[in-house]
Amino acid sequence: MPDLVQSTTEPRSLPLTQALGRFVSELTFERLPEAALRTARTGFIDCIGTMIAGSQEPAVQILKKTLATGGPGEAALYFSSERGPAPEAAWINGTAAHALDYDDVALRGHPSTVLVPAILAEGEALDASGRDMLRAYAAGYEVWGELAERDRGQHHLKGWHPTGIFGAIGAAAACASLRRLDAERATLAIALAASQSSGVMANFGTMTKPFHAGRAAHSGVISARLAEAGFTASADALEHPQGFLNAVSPEGKVDRESAPRALGQDWRLASVGLSIKKFPACYCTHRTIDAVLDLVSRRPIDPSRIDRIVVSLSDTYATILRNHAPQTGLAAKFSIEFAMAAALTARRVGLGELTDTFVRRADIQQLMRRVVVETNRNYDPETPGASVYDQVRVHLDDGTVLETEQVRHASGHATRPLAEAELFEKFRACLDAGGVKLEARGFFERLQKPDEVGSARELVGAR
Repeated sequence: MPDLVQSTTEPRSLPLTQALGRFVSELTFERLPEAALRTARTGFIDCIGTMIAGSQEPAVQILKKTLATGGPGEAALYFSSERGPAPEAAWINGTAAHALDYDDVALRGHPSTVLVPAILAEGEALDASGRDMLRAYAAGYEVWGELAERDRGQHHLKGWHPTGIFGAIGAAAACASLRRLDAERATLAIALAASQSSGVMANFGTMTKPFHAGRAAHSGVISARLAEAGFTASADALEHPQGFLNAVSPEGKVDRESAPRALGQDWRLASVGLSIKKFPACYCTHRTIDAVLDLVSRRPIDPSRIDRIVVSLSDTYATILRNHAPQTGLAAKFSIEFAMAAALTARRVGLGELTDTFVRRADIQQLMRRVVVETNRNYDPETPGASVYDQVRVHLDDGTVLETEQVRHASGHATRPLAEAELFEKFRACLDAGGVKLEARGFFERLQKPDEVGSARELVGAR
């Protein structure tokens, strides 16, 4: 096999795909700052919770039956006694982690729902240590972030689901790190994953949306394994004019030439972090849900007296929230109308509200029809696609207008992190929803210290 990456070449002087391969191959646990490790630990905790919570969803069960898992297998399925080959376990677990749309947000997508299932599955197959898994998470997150930042265009508006298109490459980087591939083969893993990137927005609100995350996790495992075995790919698959970045770019205004931005020095894990979802719905609804819940906590509102609900948000968010009259819990996750009706009626938007039965209630359906969306293009430079703030006005039948606060960052945002008690409560509720018999507090505390775990098999065997 030709030598694609000369060992004497400095990472900054390498073309992008090779530079990322070099970064992945040379990354060590010791280089990770504590702030980056905290983020990675939180990503593991939250993703494992949402994975277990989503494990019984129809999408997951159909996928499991179709992939014909069973037998001893290499890896556990959502911390149960069921097992399967590592690539399929990553696929199923990634789908489970995203099935309820309750997983974390960053880098324009949902990084942990792809990275953690891939790392857990391959980590168990390799008997990797907790430190190995955290290093792999950092490798995947930083590569994902490097690519996402190279294009200011809105991938959502082009029809791409960023979790699917960036996730496959991030997971490949993570698994290349786990397998300790050299720079050449790590480059090939990344390049191979670029040809497996996919996921279209038109499938939001269906089983196919979480499938994007699971498929990306599977692609990462397969890409690293094939690269290690000598499978070839182009060492410029990312930056080539007909490569990944140009192919998925919404407007073709993408940086394909510059060196990676301080990889391994300025850690995105520390500076960008993760936003942990407080509600099991599209993140585009969270600011308005926060606003309405705050309003009703200060002044109870009789839903029967509501004339209309006016929601102000960006045109990008409005496009993503495409389901205006949902009839299922899945569809309701992408409905601003449902989010407002649930928040005003139930005074919460939790797992209990995102069910077909609740969505179809006559009072919820009626209130959804009173929602009016006002869009704007007053974009927040900090958060591509979002308005500077979201706000809601509730008009009552007597002419009274109740206005919420202007919300820029939802609760759970990286700048407004959930308290440990809130994170644990979400984790406990997820375990209950998934029906997996694990002692919540002990498991939660174990996951807070994954770097002290000597073996992935030991961690997965915590059930």
